[in-house]
Amino acid sequence: MHEFLEEISQKDGVSGYEKKVGEVIAEKFSPYIDETRADPLGNLIFYKKGQGKHSPRLMICAHMDEIGLIVTKVEEQGFLRFTSLGGFDARTLPGQEVTIYGRNILPGLIGFKLPHLLTEQEKNRGVKMEDLYLDTGLPAEVVQRLIPVGSVAAIKRNFMTLRHNSRAGKALDDRAGVVSLWQCAKELAKFKHEADLYLVATVQEEVGTRGAVVSTYGISPDVGIAVDVCHGDFPGALEQEVSSMAQGPVVTAGPNIHPAVGERLLQVAKDYHLPHQRDVSPGPTGTDARAIQISLEGIPTGLLSIPLRYMHTSVELVDLEDVKDTGLLLAYFTAGVDRTFVEGLACL
Repeated sequence: MHEFLEEISQKDGVSGYEKKVGEVIAEKFSPYIDETRADPLGNLIFYKKGQGKHSPRLMICAHMDEIGLIVTKVEEQGFLRFTSLGGFDARTLPGQEVTIYGRNILPGLIGFKLPHLLTEQEKNRGVKMEDLYLDTGLPAEVVQRLIPVGSVAAIKRNFMTLRHNSRAGKALDDRAGVVSLWQCAKELAKFKHEADLYLVATVQEEVGTRGAVVSTYGISPDVGIAVDVCHGDFPGALEQEVSSMAQGPVVTAGPNIHPAVGERLLQVAKDYHLPHQRDVSPGPTGTDARAIQISLEGIPTGLLSIPLRYMHTSVELVDLEDVKDTGLLLAYFTAGVDRTFVEGLACL
């Protein structure tokens, strides 16, 4: 898990441009599944055939895209103005290193007006995206030739091993979820399961859960599970807004979640003595679960979340045991999905 998460954390794959990280993910999944395909939007679909004659279809997804930047203007001096692809907080961006994908792949950094040069009025306002720019150090004429408007950039960050099982880096939202799907596929090698399983690494979640919409229509599952991240605990956070690190995956309840699917996830966790937590979301969850639930004629949907600190920064932090336990819970849930369970979902 450590090696896989490290590799895909450091690969670039901002929303809409996930090909490089997708190639690594496809290679890692291949020993544990029966078939791999990519749909026209770029979702990777890993199929594992079930044992039943009329097998129900179970879809489990986690998104592989990351938030990034896109160039909106090339200044005469060669500096690049940009906006975000996904939800960056501008306060986290000054001084970050980036990789820019223009006509060539170029290194750069995010520049800003230094505090020494700020006016008193400027010192009292927050950092805004329009105050920042990309700096390659290249002459203006070279920048204008090599980096057209519409080029994307990804934050550059080395993966970090902290004490015990903590790991930090960029894009762990939601490549930690992708690793949990891989763990699920590995564990299922020990089981016979009736359901046809579709493990999906989705694209473009950070800009509107688009990959989950498309893959749900393509698969037409009987049951769907989304795997994403939630806020891990940290000083100053309200207790009801965060979940504990190293205490297992979080099972969500609320109108985005089919009650019987959520209850089955909880029961499986209890049956297999897996650590787990509970959370409530009173509205749409903002994850692929929402897209799955309202696709086609409506799909019974569940959501598992991995606690993560510092979401949407380049130092997102997870605990490897939480990632592993999420994968195990997914595997044991899959092993129990049969036609009887699926038919019961329509009776509520």
